[in-house]
Amino acid sequence: MSFDRIWGQEFAVGTLKRALRSGRLHHAYRFEGPEGVGKEMAAMALAQSLVCEQPRDSEGCGGCEGCRRAVTFSQEEPFVPLHPDVLVLERGLYNGIGIEERQDLSVKQIRRALLDRLLVPPHGGQGRMVLIRRAEEMNLQAANAILKTLEEPPPRTHFVLLTSKPRMILDTIRSRSIPLRFVPLRSEVLRKILDRHQVTPQVQEQILEISGGSAAAALAFASAEETEARQKFVACVRRAIRAPNAAEALALAQAQEKEKDLLRDRLTMLAVTFARETREQELSGHPALKEQEWTWCALAALQDLERNVAPTLILESMLLRMRAVGVSYSTRSQAALR
Repeated sequence: MSFDRIWGQEFAVGTLKRALRSGRLHHAYRFEGPEGVGKEMAAMALAQSLVCEQPRDSEGCGGCEGCRRAVTFSQEEPFVPLHPDVLVLERGLYNGIGIEERQDLSVKQIRRALLDRLLVPPHGGQGRMVLIRRAEEMNLQAANAILKTLEEPPPRTHFVLLTSKPRMILDTIRSRSIPLRFVPLRSEVLRKILDRHQVTPQVQEQILEISGGSAAAALAFASAEETEARQKFVACVRRAIRAPNAAEALALAQAQEKEKDLLRDRLTMLAVTFARETREQELSGHPALKEQEWTWCALAALQDLERNVAPTLILESMLLRMRAVGVSYSTRSQAALR
């Protein structure tokens, strides 16, 4: 996982390279930015640089045993790097310690999967890296447990905290780590990535508008199976907001209860669909106030999702508001015809 393979993040990558070459790599970084823009790729390239057996200009060579094991994950639980000096933690990761937290990253994981293992010195190389995915999901007890270690880390130990929601991380954690911003990817970078995955130019144009600068989102939108699921969701929403009563809307909300991770993409598609229809109608000289308000409803639902509101409540609220908008404009249209 060479730094050269990380596209569109020149500032972040350049900062890490300079720190490695000068020998001034900080002990704790926060890689901040949207999902799917290269944060974890940069973290793994940094991990290779720390455990490489034959570093080149202080960077990982990519070919030695240390570099290969750093980026090779086990095929069975706990699905972590094979190199003992590359530690990965996240909510829900089993870690092989008899703990499987689903709600957040717990103090038990921090203590038993991390702090106990840091008592052993790094096996070799320049150092050891601890990668914490979605660091904002550390609960208060977990964050407090790691504070002292972040302040006074063991020798040759470096932390990388990945987050797309830096404001949700405790101030005490933020004050003990250096932020490194990863920006949304430019359209030309996304096109280059999509070209490598053999996505047709026609599909690319549809994807770029809704990907939000995320390669992960763009590739997910390129999936024919996921595209069909999103289109089906949009069709279900249309039926629910035009149905004679709210029963279909409530049923749709209940059906999405366990689809929180997928719901973000589907709501994004919904918002983009209504926004596109708004533009098309306005360009043709027709008012599109109803579609515009539906777009706002979908965007409000996305904001609620970011605030961790329950998916069922989000959809119920959104669909009922959309139904109210539809009824309002239908009533106005009928009154205008009289």
